Amino acid sequence: MALTPEEEKKRAEKLAARQQAEKDMLMREVDEAVRQDKVGQTVKKWGIPVGVALVLGLAAFGGWLFWTDRQEGVLEGKSEELVTALDELDAGRASQADQELAALIGEGASGVAVPAKLVRAGIALQDGKAQEAIRLYDEVAADGDAPEPYRDLAAVRSVAANYDNLKPQEIIDRLKPLAVPGNPWFGSAGELVGMAYLDQDKPDLAGPLFAEIAKSDTVPETLKSRARQLAGLLGYDAIEDVDAALAEIQQEAGPGAAAQ
Repeated sequence: MALTPEEEKKRAEKLAARQQAEKDMLMREVDEAVRQDKVGQTVKKWGIPVGVALVLGLAAFGGWLFWTDRQEGVLEGKSEELVTALDELDAGRASQADQELAALIGEGASGVAVPAKLVRAGIALQDGKAQEAIRLYDEVAADGDAPEPYRDLAAVRSVAANYDNLKPQEIIDRLKPLAVPGNPWFGSAGELVGMAYLDQDKPDLAGPLFAEIAKSDTVPETLKSRARQLAGLLGYDAIEDVDAALAEIQQEAGPGAAAQ
């Protein structure tokens, strides 16, 4: 029996309402995920010492950058004191590590003040001191003498920690230069920029960006999965390999899903 025009209209309205509810739910999930630590994924990818990553992922990537620079001979002077502070952090003594890092920053120690600030910011964020963390991140991001990887990390972490208090255009202006394929922070920065586009009611800009993140080979799988779902909801195809995507869905659903 064919539906009447009025019934068709009601059906379409119900379908639209359900799709909107699903979209709102996913938005809340992604919004929460944005506030979680994405640095931990980057840490694992680039090989920071496992102990530090397990103790404090947010602070750890700043520590990894330091370790890399130290191995390359970039850092001098107070590097041993920073090593000691990272050892304290690795051992679970975050408070002691924070005091030692603050002392290094206070001394204006050449070469180690920037990574010390990043690690301190991570500790502050973990302790619920968001404003202190944001202040430290912003100092590093604005430091023209700091190496670019430190500045970019600080910019992403600052925006993620302060997302609710920033206007969407502020987020876009700060992170759009990093939200490009090939940039190490493409995934994290791109996700934040995409959310800001949605806050501006610009799905035509957010959808393609989420789709590009989902197709990237350098973005963590959890982030790619969120981006793929959002791109799909916004009407953009983010699947290049259908078989691989189906296998991933079945794996997430559990061993019993395939038999149903």
